[in-house]
Amino acid sequence: MSSFLAFDLGASSGRAIIGSLESGKLTLTEVHRFANGPTEQGGSIYWDYPQLVEELKTGLAKALKVDPAIAGIGIDTWGVDYVFFDNTTGEPRRWPYHYRDVRTGNAESDVWSKVSREELYSRTGIQCMVINTVYQLAAHFREHPEDFENSHFLMMPDALARALGGDDTSEYTDCSTSNLLDPVSRQWDLELADKLGLPREIFPKIVPPCSCGGTLRPELCKELGCGPIPIFKIGSHDTASAVAAVPAPLSGNWAYISAGTWALLGAELDRPLVNEAASQNSFTNEGGLNGKIRFLTNIMGSWLFQETRRVWSEQKGKISFAEMEKLALNAEPCRFLINPNDSSFVTPGDMPQRISDFCESSGQGKISDDGAVVRAIYDSLALYFRCKLETLEELLGVKYACLNVVGGGTKDGLLMQLASDALNIPVVAGPVEATAIGNLLAQAITHGDLADLAAARQVVKDSFKVKTYQPNPAMHALYNGEIDRFRALAK
Repeated sequence: MSSFLAFDLGASSGRAIIGSLESGKLTLTEVHRFANGPTEQGGSIYWDYPQLVEELKTGLAKALKVDPAIAGIGIDTWGVDYVFFDNTTGEPRRWPYHYRDVRTGNAESDVWSKVSREELYSRTGIQCMVINTVYQLAAHFREHPEDFENSHFLMMPDALARALGGDDTSEYTDCSTSNLLDPVSRQWDLELADKLGLPREIFPKIVPPCSCGGTLRPELCKELGCGPIPIFKIGSHDTASAVAAVPAPLSGNWAYISAGTWALLGAELDRPLVNEAASQNSFTNEGGLNGKIRFLTNIMGSWLFQETRRVWSEQKGKISFAEMEKLALNAEPCRFLINPNDSSFVTPGDMPQRISDFCESSGQGKISDDGAVVRAIYDSLALYFRCKLETLEELLGVKYACLNVVGGGTKDGLLMQLASDALNIPVVAGPVEATAIGNLLAQAITHGDLADLAAARQVVKDSFKVKTYQPNPAMHALYNGEIDRFRALAK
């Protein structure tokens, strides 16, 4: 039996999970959980990098008490964010900016004045989102050019691994979210960096997933009473790890949603698809395990629920997601609809009021109760899943008979059911802990316990149960009657 430690960090929380692989089955043991989120300083929002490092150390200490024979450590996080390190001292220049920081508001013009939006997509195959690293770096350079001198950056998972003893390289799948990679060579597009005025020296070496990336620092080994545990480069972008854990069929076409703060809908391809149609429909080419491309689009997922819950909890007292679901069930379906990806929903703030404002400004009237707010999110996400899946089918020339959904969002049974209703196909939901599972299985591949990605997915099928949701004909008919209205709102 081999055991590995996965650190899985999301936009609102992080976990340390031990995965034990024995006789083709994986078992999970969560040993540490901690809160995560933006920290405000001087009008900007950041990730508390020192605190995150301390949480990693705490998780590692707890894990070693449970299983002293851990064979590897892997870290996955959200994409696009980074940390600058001083080349002389090795210390961070500043805390890493949070991708929702407002400084990127003018970054599109900073970038597009040097490289057009069309050229940027043709070079990188990445959809235009102001959170992308390319826009963040442009804004960063405008405000703090001194950070780019005698320094280099690492993407967030590699920056955290570095604190434990990881090397100064960045893993491909997370780098692929930056909007700065050539999707064919899978290396930095340094000519693009030149056009943008970004020094070539700041870009780290890119290494593939399922490779070794250093060992635990000697001082940490002494402190924890352990040996030099390897630090593995896994699919360090959380969606890359989640997609690796999709219990996909061995043959035929399949599509997925990795459902969390973001809902990433797409398919796994052997090579990037970069054309005008993909660009116009905001599909992106990100890296996956085993040389695969995650051809997907970003949808504003559970963030809408999370921020609504946060605001209501502050204004009215604590409310659970289960209570919000009950509110939605008691509200009229499709009375109000929103564009989940509207720019007004990107940054933290009064989400219920923003949803109400969207509905009023789009001629739907005023929202008068909380249930209508939550129901608008549910119906709009289900309809957006349908629109995006239909677009994916058109772009790839395929038809999907079911949709695999993995990640924390699968715990929301109402959303899974409404997605099936909107799509009129079965939705196969699970596993919930897909990101951590993918992280652990990539470590097992690196360690030599599993041959490849296909073997890893077989472990998923043999180890974890899934739930299948079948479409409700009545709800599908209702959604059919509303799809054109939704498309007009979501343009």
